[in-house]
Amino acid sequence: MQKKVGLYFGTFNPIHIGHLAIANHMVEFSDLDEVWMVVTPHNPHKKKSTLLADHHRLEMVYRATEAYDNIKPSNIEFGLPQPNYTVNTLAHLEEKYPDYQFALIMGEDNLNTLHKWKNNEVILERFEVFVYPRVTSTTIKEEFKNHPKISKVDAPIMEISSTFVRNAVKDGKRITPLLPQKVWEYIDEMNFYKS
Repeated sequence: MQKKVGLYFGTFNPIHIGHLAIANHMVEFSDLDEVWMVVTPHNPHKKKSTLLADHHRLEMVYRATEAYDNIKPSNIEFGLPQPNYTVNTLAHLEEKYPDYQFALIMGEDNLNTLHKWKNNEVILERFEVFVYPRVTSTTIKEEFKNHPKISKVDAPIMEISSTFVRNAVKDGKRITPLLPQKVWEYIDEMNFYKS
């Protein structure tokens, strides 16, 4: 039987309990066998701002997921030409893992921009999309409402953002409950987001 893998893309700057809760929900309450947390590399054409180096963000994802058998870190996009598009990543993964079936995981807010993605028709023709709820004022576009490849998963709504976490760390707030313990230790030890 083919292994079914959900791809959860993000900068994970840093990964927090919201990301983990959604990934775990997808593994436990959908037909996905695994979820891969795909760390998006820094786009060399964009301003650096507060984005940590790729390997630090991957390390945090690794530490956050090591206790979960079915949630895995992925650096698959690190070796692909930049700027990269999801359709290219999917083609690369299919070539590398011909026995796996891949699906996308995205928030409701991202679903509404899917029509702007490169080759979005190809993605929707060939891959399932699992959508988790977000608090959003926009309604889902008509074309995506009853799409056979799009499934809404009744995951918990997580209103924690990495931006909030970074700002709180910078302000010296104690936010340890929002982060996996090992991620908090790494941020603290490396002095990330402090200035």
